[in-house]
Amino acid sequence: MASNPDNGDGDGEWILLRCTDPHLADPDSNHPDILVSTSEISSWDFPVILTHQVVSIKATRNRLTEQSSYFRGLLCGSFSESCLNCISIQWNQEIFMSILMFIFGFPVNVTANNFPPLFEAALFFGVDMLLSNCKAWLIDATSSKGLCSLKIQVDDVIHIWKFGIEHVHDFIPERCTSYLARNFMWAMYCEDFPCLPFNLLVSCVKHVDLTVDSERHLADALIVWLTANAEQFESLTGTRNDCSGILKEIRFGLLPLWFVAGKRRCRCFYKFAKESIEAIHNLMAHQSKSTRNASRDDESCQLKIRLTKYTKKVDLSGCPHMNTTILLISMLPGSYNTHIMLSKYIEERSNSLEHLARYHYRIEWAPLPTLSFDAVEEVDISNCRSMHLEAAVECLSKSFPSLRVLTAAHFLNFKTKNFCQLVLNCPLLEEVDLTVDVSPIIPTQVSILSSSSAMPSHVSAFVEMDSLPLSASRVYMSRPMPSNITKLTLEGRVDVNDYDLKNISEFCSSLHFLNVRGCTSITDAGISGLILRCVKLDSLLVCDTSFGHDSVLALLSAIPDLNLFPDWQIESNSTMSLAFNFQVLHMGGCKCPDEALLLELMSQTPKLKSLCLRETEIGDRTLHSFYGSSLEMLDVSNTEVSGAALAHIITRNPGLKCLKAKSCRNLFHQKSMIEGEDFLSPVSLSKEWYMELGKTCKFEEIELGWGFSLFSLEALKPAITPLRAITVGLGASLGQKALELLPVTCPLLESVVLYFQVITDHILMNLVESLRHLKLLALCHCLGEISSGSFKFSMPNLRKLRLERVTPWMTNDDLVILTQSCANLIELSLLGCRLLNSDSQQIISSGWPGLISVHLEDCGEVTRYGVASLFECKAVEDILLRHNGPGIQRNFILDAASKMPMLRKLSLDTCDASECDFDLPDFASRYSLSMVKIARCKRPRCAFDLRKSCRAPVHRETLVLVWNSKNLTRTIIKERL
Repeated sequence: MASNPDNGDGDGEWILLRCTDPHLADPDSNHPDILVSTSEISSWDFPVILTHQVVSIKATRNRLTEQSSYFRGLLCGSFSESCLNCISIQWNQEIFMSILMFIFGFPVNVTANNFPPLFEAALFFGVDMLLSNCKAWLIDATSSKGLCSLKIQVDDVIHIWKFGIEHVHDFIPERCTSYLARNFMWAMYCEDFPCLPFNLLVSCVKHVDLTVDSERHLADALIVWLTANAEQFESLTGTRNDCSGILKEIRFGLLPLWFVAGKRRCRCFYKFAKESIEAIHNLMAHQSKSTRNASRDDESCQLKIRLTKYTKKVDLSGCPHMNTTILLISMLPGSYNTHIMLSKYIEERSNSLEHLARYHYRIEWAPLPTLSFDAVEEVDISNCRSMHLEAAVECLSKSFPSLRVLTAAHFLNFKTKNFCQLVLNCPLLEEVDLTVDVSPIIPTQVSILSSSSAMPSHVSAFVEMDSLPLSASRVYMSRPMPSNITKLTLEGRVDVNDYDLKNISEFCSSLHFLNVRGCTSITDAGISGLILRCVKLDSLLVCDTSFGHDSVLALLSAIPDLNLFPDWQIESNSTMSLAFNFQVLHMGGCKCPDEALLLELMSQTPKLKSLCLRETEIGDRTLHSFYGSSLEMLDVSNTEVSGAALAHIITRNPGLKCLKAKSCRNLFHQKSMIEGEDFLSPVSLSKEWYMELGKTCKFEEIELGWGFSLFSLEALKPAITPLRAITVGLGASLGQKALELLPVTCPLLESVVLYFQVITDHILMNLVESLRHLKLLALCHCLGEISSGSFKFSMPNLRKLRLERVTPWMTNDDLVILTQSCANLIELSLLGCRLLNSDSQQIISSGWPGLISVHLEDCGEVTRYGVASLFECKAVEDILLRHNGPGIQRNFILDAASKMPMLRKLSLDTCDASECDFDLPDFASRYSLSMVKIARCKRPRCAFDLRKSCRAPVHRETLVLVWNSKNLTRTIIKERL
């Protein structure tokens, strides 16, 4: 910006500048000429002035020559124009007049739109101060951090970068490249990302400041760009070499297995995906040799995590080959000779594998100059089964001192008694997620015939091999230290008991959010004790636990000291309980205490935003006792509540976004189910009520069954327009018209689940054609007739497909069509497709190589000759194979666990065993397996011929194996899981 405004009228000779825009000159213009003066510059009317073909400006010679080297050379040199009083200028009129304004002391606002022409004009006319201002603006605009402070968009960056390249000004392209590299996670999701020039993309990918959360984000971005520019590349010579060159910038050793497996069908990525899968398997199969090689400078680059001073999140999830040695390599300076120190340590550790069960090898941290990345706040190492969690935490705590969020789902080797060590190592940690798969053995839902637990005889080698040391500071301290932990997720951890929970709660006095869903080893007393210790708790997820009488009493307890909570707003004449400020309470599947306690609990939770009461014995009185008006999520699925009670709670909560009321048989009752009362809801379940509901609520997710019909759908239309997920269960009768109306009424649907509905080809084709955002489609036990023609439409966004008892006609040819239409599936469930055979395995594995869940039941003879082709789905985490042919090998469980590194859950049936049984893995040979279910059937005798058995097998029992960090639990139950 120039100095104080000065029009230069006091002294100096006047000169006339006639500016014509060569690109806008119009001889037929009605406003061919206009005269203005710099003495009136403050009152220039730009919109009016710019309508004229020629703009003549009176300006003082002295001011021009003082501020512009162009005019100084022109007017003071030996040029013929130096003696003229009128000079012609061919330039963009708006930009030239902005230049004059700056010369005469008035501010010029630099923006992303005018930067290139303004910079070019300042350079041409030699206005050095304006040139400096433009440079300062670009530096400031490209130095912004965070999405909220971004000043230029991708299309602006492209325009400015091209300008810099054309004018051979290295400063501009470098600033643009650095800006995109630092904000790559934002840029890759922008609409203009595929428009990036190839050279700019290459420079960005190779830039030292390239910042991504995960290497898969870089790979995905490059694939998107190459796909969008495929035609352009194919028309150029040497394209394939260029394409391969930029893909080689990806560090394939850091890609998640599920990602590379799913890209095997990608045209430009197939070769790299194949090589990456082989590399991952080699790393896991030969841990000691691979980690020794990884420490060498020539190979460490491919396994070195991409970290910069701008990195805020590190996502390594889904990399089963990732171990602590590789993690440590990433924390060392690039100039550090990793081979000398690490190779010696790895060699010692590898040569002592036979002693790993007894000795815990240590590495001295002092000699290793680990780097510190202060910007990193979040780390995700879920499903990294080769990594020793305790050692990883120590490594992370040293290099990420600002770590606030740690996600480590599906780590069975983490001992909850060491939670305090995690807190001590990472003092700023606020959120911890240690989720594992929830065990199907929920005492309130199954009939247990027998159960036993066994301690492992030895620990898996791949777990201990990667163990790095525990420093002296990590020794357990008897006196708990305060922590910043506010959110803790222990979902599914049956190895957590009351004692563990007590120790954890003592380190988490500031806890606000706790998820212990499915933690069946915790008692009601254990939960109540934690509630009383963590008095700041306001979100509690205890579904499928022993949450009951004592826990409710704890929630109803008075707050020990209100002075500890100065921000809490206390209503007059109110009794403050611990539950008063609760925002989330999920107690689905729990054995409810007596009704009086529940009524009191509901009346003491007026601020609840999310409430789950599914599969509990609640009645209408419970809902009527809730006085809150802030609910956003309500789940009363499979309860006895009536429509009237539901109407009562919904009308009080107009902000409700998620309603789950599937399997509620009393919903169609308008009368209250309160015993002894003939109570009719103030707002009856009539069309008027639904219309009124539609005016107040805006649902994003609903699950409804009994009583849900075309009438309901039409009346609720205003409320379900923004709907993204719908589940229609047993008892609903939408009919053809309602199902045809569904995609019109709810165009944003991403998930559609239909049970027991009548569907046709026309309905299904209408759904898949209209709902372009559809990600999940489930048709379960539906009636009507559909054919393979329904699936001949491209559904590129569909990720999950369940076809259960709706496609009995499906053949291998139909399955091929399905792989072409739904090319990006990651979850597939087929039930009752009896025309499929063993060739179906190859179709599935080649058509959907990135599957993470495969359920095949009663599908002809898919497993009649064993299971081999499915092993090609390397990233599978969940397999169910039942009643598909008696050809599954005895050692299938062991083979599947070793060949599928991500496999955690496996469900089989002895009917399909080629030798009538399966070999069960021990603790060491289970790899990533955490749960195995084996159903057992028997064939009943035919009533007319005792020598023959009826064809349909009858379920007898299910054997369930569940591994955790402590033991293996073997349970036999009556139910078929």
